[in-house]
Amino acid sequence: MRDTDEPDWTNTDEPDWTNTDEPDWTNTDAPDWTDTNSPEPTNADELAEPTDAREPLLRVENLRTVFHTDDGTVRAVDGVSFGVARGETVCLVGESGSGKTVASESITRLVREPPGEIAGGSVRFDGADLLSLSASELRAVRGDRIAHVFQSSQTSLNPVYTVGWQLIEAVRLHADVTKADARARAVDLLDRVGMPNPAGRVDDYPHELSGGQTQRVALAMALAGDPDLLIADEPTTALDVTIQSQVLGLLEEIQSAFGLAVLLVTHDLGVVAEVADRVVVLRDGGVVERGDVVQIFERPSHPYTRRLLDSIPGRDRIGTTGRRGDDG
Repeated sequence: MRDTDEPDWTNTDEPDWTNTDEPDWTNTDAPDWTDTNSPEPTNADELAEPTDAREPLLRVENLRTVFHTDDGTVRAVDGVSFGVARGETVCLVGESGSGKTVASESITRLVREPPGEIAGGSVRFDGADLLSLSASELRAVRGDRIAHVFQSSQTSLNPVYTVGWQLIEAVRLHADVTKADARARAVDLLDRVGMPNPAGRVDDYPHELSGGQTQRVALAMALAGDPDLLIADEPTTALDVTIQSQVLGLLEEIQSAFGLAVLLVTHDLGVVAEVADRVVVLRDGGVVERGDVVQIFERPSHPYTRRLLDSIPGRDRIGTTGRRGDDG
């Protein structure tokens, strides 16, 4: 017999333990997070814009990207806004599944449609709305003015062609040059990204290179079109600590030499502390906090940001002034 002193968990008067604050990403009745009455992210007055009065090279406003599945619509990016000025580094930060990669790929419409769809917002690059460009107009921007470095450099290279062949193809896509001139440019690019013996390595296949070397090749390919903005998605993933440090240093050297704006996608706040000017923290497809790197590390406002920071091993030994070496 049931003990009448025990609570009746089927009682409709009992509280509903379902957390209504957590969105149901597969339920079409889920709350509309783009509601203008919703609270603004922490540090909204910063709006993740450059600290000076310049117009950002890249301005993303209320970007929304969804994926249509058999179980419903998934809001992968929901109302994300940020800007990137010339010559600065902005980091999109968050755990896996936070929407940072989808947000970065939505900028140049790399999201596969279907099942993906860029459902709203605007992406303005040097004054032009990338979401309204035709396919041919967008191809003139991709790889030329905006370049991507994807998560896995080894898999982003074609294993059946030499790295030189792939670099030459990238050069000739963006410049009307002879094959010989493109080859010379390929060797020069490998040299500029610190590849040992670039004239010899240009004829190697990807499998003949180490992880750090393939990452250098990926960076060289990204630079083939002399871009204004480099979008780097987890460029140090799967690299050991020593090579990771070399790649981060290389990114900063490239940025300084080419005058690039950099949008860095990462879950590693240790990397952010070394290279970022400003930080945008994502969770569940939305922005929860944004600001300059010192503010985010030393005065985080959102509990999620504080938990991310608390997860860093040896956080007290990490400098928080951004840009490698700036903290002395």
